[in-house]
Amino acid sequence: MNIIKIENCANSVESALKAQEGGAYRVELCAGIPEGGTTPSYGEIKCARKLLKATKLNVIIRPRGGDFLYSELEQDIMIEDIKIARECGADGVVFGCLTAQGDVDMPLMKRLMQEVGDMSVTFHRAFDVCRDPKKALEDIISLDIDRILTSGQEENAEKGIPLLKELVEQAGDRIIIMPGCGVNPNNIARIAKMTGAKEFHFSGRSATESKMLYRNPKVSMGGIVKIEEYSREVTDPTKIRMAIDNLK
Repeated sequence: MNIIKIENCANSVESALKAQEGGAYRVELCAGIPEGGTTPSYGEIKCARKLLKATKLNVIIRPRGGDFLYSELEQDIMIEDIKIARECGADGVVFGCLTAQGDVDMPLMKRLMQEVGDMSVTFHRAFDVCRDPKKALEDIISLDIDRILTSGQEENAEKGIPLLKELVEQAGDRIIIMPGCGVNPNNIARIAKMTGAKEFHFSGRSATESKMLYRNPKVSMGGIVKIEEYSREVTDPTKIRMAIDNLK
Protein backbone atom coordinates (compact mmCIF):
# COMPACT_ATOMS: atom_id res chain seq x y z
CA MET A 1 0.00 0.00 0.00
CA ASN A 2 1.28 3.47 -0.91
CA ILE A 3 2.12 5.84 1.93
CA ILE A 4 -0.81 8.16 2.66
CA LYS A 5 0.15 11.84 2.87
CA ILE A 6 -1.43 14.73 4.74
CA GLU A 7 -1.31 18.24 3.30
CA ASN A 8 -2.25 21.06 5.65
CA CYS A 9 -3.95 24.21 4.41
CA ALA A 10 -1.80 26.68 6.37
CA ASN A 11 -3.12 30.22 6.76
CA SER A 12 0.18 31.54 8.14
CA VAL A 13 3.77 30.60 8.83
CA GLU A 14 2.67 29.89 12.41
CA SER A 15 0.13 27.37 11.12
CA ALA A 16 2.73 25.85 8.79
CA LEU A 17 5.06 25.25 11.74
CA LYS A 18 2.21 23.73 13.77
CA ALA A 19 1.46 21.43 10.83
CA GLN A 20 5.10 20.36 10.74
CA GLU A 21 4.93 19.68 14.48
CA GLY A 22 1.93 17.44 13.90
CA GLY A 23 3.67 15.45 11.18
CA ALA A 24 2.11 16.88 8.00
CA TYR A 25 3.90 15.81 4.85
CA ARG A 26 3.25 19.14 3.12
CA VAL A 27 1.62 22.52 3.65
CA GLU A 28 -0.21 24.71 1.19
CA LEU A 29 0.58 28.23 2.34
CA CYS A 30 -2.33 30.63 1.76
CA ALA A 31 -3.59 34.07 2.66
CA GLY A 32 -7.24 35.10 2.36
CA ILE A 33 -8.73 31.89 3.73
CA PRO A 34 -12.31 33.32 3.90
CA GLU A 35 -12.02 33.87 0.13
CA GLY A 36 -10.87 30.31 -0.46
CA GLY A 37 -7.16 31.11 -0.35
CA THR A 38 -5.05 33.75 -2.11
CA THR A 39 -1.34 34.22 -2.69
CA PRO A 40 0.61 34.83 0.54
CA SER A 41 3.14 37.64 0.85
CA TYR A 42 6.78 37.39 -0.12
CA GLY A 43 7.66 37.58 3.58
CA GLU A 44 5.36 34.67 4.45
CA ILE A 45 6.84 32.49 1.71
CA LYS A 46 10.42 33.38 2.59
CA CYS A 47 9.98 32.78 6.32
CA ALA A 48 8.08 29.52 5.76
CA ARG A 49 10.86 28.25 3.52
CA LYS A 50 13.47 29.17 6.11
CA LEU A 51 11.68 27.47 9.00
CA LEU A 52 10.13 24.36 7.45
CA LYS A 53 12.63 21.50 7.56
CA ALA A 54 10.66 18.24 7.67
CA THR A 55 7.56 19.41 5.79
CA LYS A 56 7.31 20.39 2.13
CA LEU A 57 6.12 23.85 1.15
CA ASN A 58 3.56 24.54 -1.57
CA VAL A 59 2.34 28.08 -2.30
CA ILE A 60 -1.05 28.97 -3.72
CA ILE A 61 -0.98 31.27 -6.74
CA ARG A 62 -4.32 33.06 -6.77
CA PRO A 63 -4.36 36.85 -7.13
CA ARG A 64 -7.91 37.30 -5.78
CA GLY A 65 -10.99 35.50 -4.54
CA GLY A 66 -13.99 34.80 -6.74
CA ASP A 67 -13.97 32.96 -10.05
CA PHE A 68 -11.02 31.50 -11.95
CA LEU A 69 -11.33 33.51 -15.16
CA TYR A 70 -8.31 35.80 -15.15
CA SER A 71 -7.62 39.07 -16.96
CA GLU A 72 -4.32 39.72 -18.73
CA LEU A 73 -3.16 41.83 -15.78
CA GLU A 74 -4.01 39.04 -13.32
CA GLN A 75 -2.20 36.53 -15.51
CA ASP A 76 0.94 38.68 -15.39
CA ILE A 77 0.64 38.88 -11.60
CA MET A 78 0.40 35.08 -11.38
CA ILE A 79 3.53 34.71 -13.50
CA GLU A 80 5.46 37.01 -11.16
CA ASP A 81 4.15 35.21 -8.06
CA ILE A 82 5.24 31.84 -9.47
CA LYS A 83 8.71 33.30 -10.05
CA ILE A 84 8.83 34.54 -6.44
CA ALA A 85 7.76 31.15 -5.08
CA ARG A 86 10.45 29.46 -7.18
CA GLU A 87 13.14 31.94 -6.14
CA CYS A 88 12.21 31.43 -2.46
CA GLY A 89 12.71 27.68 -2.84
CA ALA A 90 9.09 26.49 -2.62
CA ASP A 91 8.62 22.80 -3.36
CA GLY A 92 5.46 23.41 -5.33
CA VAL A 93 2.81 25.85 -6.49
CA VAL A 94 -0.96 25.56 -6.58
CA PHE A 95 -3.12 27.20 -9.25
CA GLY A 96 -6.00 26.62 -11.64
CA CYS A 97 -7.53 28.62 -14.49
CA LEU A 98 -10.82 28.23 -16.35
CA THR A 99 -12.38 29.66 -19.49
CA ALA A 100 -15.67 31.52 -19.43
CA GLN A 101 -17.31 28.29 -20.61
CA GLY A 102 -16.05 26.41 -17.54
CA ASP A 103 -13.29 24.40 -19.21
CA VAL A 104 -9.61 24.28 -18.23
CA ASP A 105 -7.89 27.31 -19.81
CA MET A 106 -5.23 25.32 -21.61
CA PRO A 107 -3.27 28.24 -23.18
CA LEU A 108 -2.99 30.05 -19.85
CA MET A 109 -2.18 26.87 -17.93
CA LYS A 110 0.61 26.11 -20.42
CA ARG A 111 1.96 29.65 -20.00
CA LEU A 112 2.01 29.28 -16.22
CA MET A 113 3.57 25.82 -16.42
CA GLN A 114 6.51 27.30 -18.32
CA GLU A 115 7.47 29.25 -15.18
CA VAL A 116 7.37 26.50 -12.55
CA GLY A 117 10.78 24.96 -13.20
CA ASP A 118 11.35 21.94 -10.95
CA MET A 119 8.45 22.73 -8.59
CA SER A 120 5.50 20.37 -8.37
CA VAL A 121 2.09 21.67 -9.44
CA THR A 122 -1.35 21.14 -7.92
CA PHE A 123 -4.48 22.15 -9.84
CA HIS A 124 -6.64 23.56 -7.06
CA ARG A 125 -10.39 23.60 -6.48
CA ALA A 126 -11.08 25.54 -9.65
CA PHE A 127 -11.63 21.94 -10.69
CA ASP A 128 -14.77 21.86 -8.57
CA VAL A 129 -16.49 24.52 -10.65
CA CYS A 130 -15.45 23.25 -14.08
CA ARG A 131 -18.14 22.14 -16.53
CA ASP A 132 -17.03 18.56 -17.22
CA PRO A 133 -14.80 17.00 -14.53
CA LYS A 134 -13.95 13.90 -16.56
CA LYS A 135 -12.73 15.96 -19.53
CA ALA A 136 -10.99 18.43 -17.22
CA LEU A 137 -9.11 15.55 -15.61
CA GLU A 138 -7.72 14.46 -18.98
CA ASP A 139 -6.81 18.05 -19.90
CA ILE A 140 -4.94 18.52 -16.61
CA ILE A 141 -3.12 15.20 -17.01
CA SER A 142 -1.94 16.34 -20.45
CA LEU A 143 -0.28 19.35 -18.79
CA ASP A 144 1.95 17.06 -16.69
CA ILE A 145 0.49 18.38 -13.44
CA ASP A 146 1.15 16.35 -10.29
CA ARG A 147 -2.20 16.43 -8.48
CA ILE A 148 -5.72 17.79 -8.35
CA LEU A 149 -7.25 19.17 -5.15
CA THR A 150 -10.99 18.56 -5.23
CA SER A 151 -14.08 18.06 -3.10
CA GLY A 152 -15.65 15.96 -5.83
CA GLN A 153 -17.59 19.03 -7.01
CA GLU A 154 -19.65 19.02 -3.82
CA GLU A 155 -19.70 21.37 -0.81
CA ASN A 156 -17.38 18.97 1.01
CA ALA A 157 -15.31 15.91 0.19
CA GLU A 158 -17.50 13.55 2.18
CA LYS A 159 -20.49 14.40 -0.03
CA GLY A 160 -18.18 14.20 -3.04
CA ILE A 161 -17.11 10.59 -2.38
CA PRO A 162 -18.92 9.14 -5.46
CA LEU A 163 -17.17 11.43 -7.95
CA LEU A 164 -13.87 11.29 -6.05
CA LYS A 165 -13.90 7.50 -6.38
CA GLU A 166 -14.55 7.77 -10.12
CA LEU A 167 -11.76 10.32 -10.54
CA VAL A 168 -9.27 8.16 -8.64
CA GLU A 169 -10.13 5.23 -10.89
CA GLN A 170 -9.95 7.31 -14.07
CA ALA A 171 -6.64 8.88 -13.03
CA GLY A 172 -4.89 5.62 -12.17
CA ASP A 173 -1.17 6.28 -11.79
CA ARG A 174 -1.22 9.30 -14.11
CA ILE A 175 -2.06 11.97 -11.51
CA ILE A 176 -2.90 12.21 -7.79
CA ILE A 177 -6.47 12.97 -6.78
CA MET A 178 -6.34 14.74 -3.40
CA PRO A 179 -9.66 15.13 -1.56
CA GLY A 180 -10.05 18.39 0.30
CA CYS A 181 -12.73 20.61 1.92
CA GLY A 182 -14.38 19.35 5.07
CA VAL A 183 -11.82 16.59 5.59
CA ASN A 184 -11.15 16.07 9.30
CA PRO A 185 -9.74 13.41 11.66
CA ASN A 186 -13.20 11.88 12.10
CA ASN A 187 -14.02 11.29 8.43
CA ILE A 188 -10.61 10.96 6.76
CA ALA A 189 -10.42 7.16 7.15
CA ARG A 190 -13.87 6.74 5.59
CA ILE A 191 -13.02 9.00 2.67
CA ALA A 192 -9.77 7.10 2.14
CA LYS A 193 -11.53 3.73 2.19
CA MET A 194 -14.39 4.79 -0.08
CA THR A 195 -12.31 6.65 -2.69
CA GLY A 196 -8.93 4.95 -2.73
CA ALA A 197 -7.21 8.34 -2.45
CA LYS A 198 -3.70 8.49 -0.98
CA GLU A 199 -3.29 12.22 -0.30
CA PHE A 200 -5.60 14.43 1.75
CA HIS A 201 -5.88 18.18 2.28
CA PHE A 202 -7.36 19.79 5.38
CA SER A 203 -6.89 22.75 7.70
CA GLY A 204 -7.18 21.23 11.19
CA ARG A 205 -7.35 24.65 12.81
CA SER A 206 -8.45 25.63 16.32
CA ALA A 207 -9.33 29.07 17.65
CA THR A 208 -6.58 30.98 19.46
CA GLU A 209 -7.74 33.83 21.68
CA SER A 210 -6.15 37.26 21.23
CA LYS A 211 -3.89 38.57 24.01
CA MET A 212 -5.29 42.08 23.62
CA LEU A 213 -6.51 43.51 26.92
CA TYR A 214 -8.13 46.65 25.53
CA ARG A 215 -10.86 45.91 22.98
CA ASN A 216 -13.16 48.31 21.10
CA PRO A 217 -16.36 46.39 20.21
CA LYS A 218 -17.69 49.26 18.04
CA VAL A 219 -15.06 48.85 15.29
CA SER A 220 -14.77 46.01 12.77
CA MET A 221 -11.81 45.77 10.42
CA GLY A 222 -14.07 43.93 7.98
CA GLY A 223 -16.49 46.85 7.69
CA ILE A 224 -19.99 45.49 7.08
CA VAL A 225 -18.58 41.95 6.97
CA LYS A 226 -18.41 40.91 10.60
CA ILE A 227 -15.32 38.92 11.52
CA GLU A 228 -13.96 37.77 14.86
CA GLU A 229 -11.46 40.50 15.74
CA TYR A 230 -10.02 38.92 18.85
CA SER A 231 -9.59 35.30 17.86
CA ARG A 232 -7.35 33.64 15.26
CA GLU A 233 -7.58 30.23 13.65
CA VAL A 234 -4.26 28.37 13.81
CA THR A 235 -3.42 24.83 12.71
CA ASP A 236 -3.68 22.42 15.63
CA PRO A 237 -0.89 19.79 15.58
CA THR A 238 -3.10 17.46 17.63
CA LYS A 239 -5.63 17.34 14.79
CA ILE A 240 -2.89 16.54 12.29
CA ARG A 241 -1.63 13.69 14.45
CA MET A 242 -5.17 12.39 14.95
CA ALA A 243 -5.77 12.27 11.22
CA ILE A 244 -2.50 10.42 10.63
CA ASP A 245 -3.30 7.94 13.42
CA ASN A 246 -6.82 7.34 12.08
CA LEU A 247 -5.39 6.47 8.67
CA LYS A 248 -3.09 3.77 10.03
